[in-house]
Amino acid sequence: MLKTLKTAYSDTRAADLAWCLGSDPLPALAVLDLRLGAADVQLRLLGASHQVIVEEEWGSCSETVACMPGSRTPLPGGLAERVGPWEYEFAARVENLSAGSFARRAQELLALVADHPQGLAGTFPGAPHAFTAILAQRHQDQLRWRTWHAYPQEGRLVATRSRVGTRIPALI
Repeated sequence: MLKTLKTAYSDTRAADLAWCLGSDPLPALAVLDLRLGAADVQLRLLGASHQVIVEEEWGSCSETVACMPGSRTPLPGGLAERVGPWEYEFAARVENLSAGSFARRAQELLALVADHPQGLAGTFPGAPHAFTAILAQRHQDQLRWRTWHAYPQEGRLVATRSRVGTRIPALI
């Protein structure tokens, strides 16, 4: 699903993005509710930021990548944590692209997510290559999602990958 977000593009630097696990839902500009297996998943666009909220009968998990005032948790390159009964993994990378490459990559990603039933993307009025996109899927006992945060004025694209899955008990 592709939405034009009803706000001006305001996040200006990829380096301003921060990561947070476990925050409450933040005001969203666009939301997509999904049922993936036994999980209710909510994809939320917060401007040039995102939030994913996962709820299953045995727990919940929320991930936020946003420009959060006062946040001291920068976007990590990678990490793994336990969240209730789940194992959670996160990875991020920043791509530096030329203007032409950036425009092509933006068009490819927006086309991928806009036509996907488990995808949500938002563009900004007057800034077609400034966007945030989320694509979710279930694979066996894992939920996975990928996100893209575009900063055309810098030629930077921030890509993240996340996974949450059931913890496998230790064998005795």
